[in-house]
Amino acid sequence: MSVPGLAPAVVFVRRRGARHYILRLRDDGVVRVTVPWRGSRAEAERFLLERREWLARERHRRELVRAATRLPPEFEAHLRRLAARELPARLSDLAREHGFAVTRVSIRNQRTRWGSCSPSGRISLNWRLIQLPPAVRDYVLLHELTHLRHLNHSARFWRELARLCPNHAEARRWLRTSKMLVE
Repeated sequence: MSVPGLAPAVVFVRRRGARHYILRLRDDGVVRVTVPWRGSRAEAERFLLERREWLARERHRRELVRAATRLPPEFEAHLRRLAARELPARLSDLAREHGFAVTRVSIRNQRTRWGSCSPSGRISLNWRLIQLPPAVRDYVLLHELTHLRHLNHSARFWRELARLCPNHAEARRWLRTSKMLVE
């Protein structure tokens, strides 16, 4: 099937266990529409057309991710060294300022996360944080530090984070719209 503004290849796959129509964009650019066993081809095509904007956004997001991963090796190495030097220092400053005790910090090459925190107090940070605006970077660092007190995303966690980082909602929105990581 050919749809204006979409990749030339669209594959419809009927699945016995599927209860809903599902849309996927494969890595090779082919659009896959999963059709419930009792679903119709006409409904599947309507479903696809209604989600043209999502497909365009997803293609754009993936292109940004591919472009970000095609950094010249020497430039990426420079950013990683910079991240290894600056991110732990900034995390340490924020931890001291807000009374947190961090046991260990590591800088990693995470594809889907900006950071993580273990129950033992170890914080891992994505080296790509070095490319973010400082306020957004601080939000991620404070988010991970807050996990030292609340190892979940409960209401108490979000209240604590809001106290530490009043602009957390804007920073979080920026991360969601930037689409710099694969989700």
